[in-house]
Amino acid sequence: MKTDIYEKLVRAGATRRDVLKGAASMAAIAAASGVGLGASTRPASAASELRAKILQIPGVGKGQPTDADFQKVGELCLEATKANVKEGEFAGVELKFMGLNNQNLHNVLFRGFLKPWEAYTGAKISWIDLAQADYNARLQQSIATGTVDFDIAEMGAPFEGDVCGKGLTSVMPDWVKKQIDIDDLVNYLKPPVGTWDGKQYRVTIDGDTHNFNYRTDVFADADLAKQWKDGGGAGEWGVPKTWQQVQAVTKFLKGKKFKGQDVYGYLDAPKPWGGFGFYFLGSRATAYAKHPDDKAWLFDADTMKPRINNPAWVRAIQDVIDALPSEPADQINADPNTTGFQQFLAGTGSMIPWWGDIGSNVKTNDSSVIGDLCGFDILPGSDDVYNSKTGKWDKLPSGPNYAPNLAYLGWGVYVMARVDSDPKKQKAAWSAAAHLGGKDLAIWTAMYPSGFQCYRNSQHDIDEWVAAGYDKAFITSYLDSQFNSYNHPNGAIEPRIPGIFQYYSAAEDILANTFAGKMKAQEGADAIAAAWEKLTDQIGREKQVKLYKASLGM
Repeated sequence: MKTDIYEKLVRAGATRRDVLKGAASMAAIAAASGVGLGASTRPASAASELRAKILQIPGVGKGQPTDADFQKVGELCLEATKANVKEGEFAGVELKFMGLNNQNLHNVLFRGFLKPWEAYTGAKISWIDLAQADYNARLQQSIATGTVDFDIAEMGAPFEGDVCGKGLTSVMPDWVKKQIDIDDLVNYLKPPVGTWDGKQYRVTIDGDTHNFNYRTDVFADADLAKQWKDGGGAGEWGVPKTWQQVQAVTKFLKGKKFKGQDVYGYLDAPKPWGGFGFYFLGSRATAYAKHPDDKAWLFDADTMKPRINNPAWVRAIQDVIDALPSEPADQINADPNTTGFQQFLAGTGSMIPWWGDIGSNVKTNDSSVIGDLCGFDILPGSDDVYNSKTGKWDKLPSGPNYAPNLAYLGWGVYVMARVDSDPKKQKAAWSAAAHLGGKDLAIWTAMYPSGFQCYRNSQHDIDEWVAAGYDKAFITSYLDSQFNSYNHPNGAIEPRIPGIFQYYSAAEDILANTFAGKMKAQEGADAIAAAWEKLTDQIGREKQVKLYKASLGM
């Protein structure tokens, strides 16, 4: 469906679910609203021959893609490049690309996607591969010393304050905006995300939010349901909708057996992960800490005073402490890669938060044993939410408070300003970035293990996913968990402020000691708050307040 018609239907009163139900419900809404559908409802690029062809490489359910597959997909998606670049135009150009090799994804895929681009354009790329835990330190070192030794960087929007704000990035040319169809991005990834001082810098290749992943077979099991009821469990046995229920279920499942194996509930990720692990505590905290009447949840918007040590965050920290004894024996040493790929996909645990990678990996990753046993939703809510303005817990008339954690705002590709002095090299760098941010390549990376999830309106087409091999109920649940998080009115927005990962990393180190029992929850939270205050003073409180408010749309 074209974006303009989708938006007209939504304005006319349709929900995204209505739109996905198909022609009958759309026709009824259109008739009532005067929105003409006609021939324009026929799929255009979403059902194109190219997209259909690349989505069968290698084919959902036919094994994990290989480097040969990455190269095939990259070559088939070269047409947009050929419209802007002549064959051999970048001969003699050498580019350095810095990015992740996390889970053998990210840079590993980029290599394959860009090999046909290199062959066509004549440019050559060398690679700086970083583990996720090392990424922040490596980038911050380059910023602090002013020694940017790469031409292109894979980077998240939270770093834009550090990098774009210091003039280290190249401004996106208009031809790139057209090539990548920048208007196709979901709304929450449009400006100000990807921009600084009104200038566009980022080629988005990913949309990030934490969603809730759960085992459908565990929560549909009659024997567990009976044990739950006989043990005095509150309500009917089923998928938890609040964090209070998550805690109760996790404690209940301790020592239980399911299909002859030990069964566990929620899986926490307490081990530091280069600042990225803080998001997983954040996903426990947002429903407690993000009040619908307040855009801020990490800091006070007027003073930058940390909220990390308020009752909402302390409750989230205590939840982890209380749940760990009911989780696998060595869970204290699990980072998010462990929980997502070594545990949940392999059949250990029944609930985790993660980015959208889990949804594509359960069907297409060779290590997954839960391809038909996984369901999705937005993050759990809370029976009450802390009101930082009154210092009290509120129970909302509407019911539990939900606040999806819009964690990291997705990965993007950024061209560094050091190429601007050489027009040929500048165009080459932007062409490589545009190839990776292409509209058709995006649907492939969302469907297969890549490290990236949906970020475009054109990726909403359920039928396209079904045609590629996904079960309709499964993929509808998955996509709803993503886009209902993106579009949630109480989403917890990621602050694009300088030093944000310094804040997160400092928190992780203190949290590791707290989860290990060396500090009480409140003590740990107070220590984090003190460290954050020092960072804010070092960076400049007045500047941080201004940028924090801007990132929240205040």
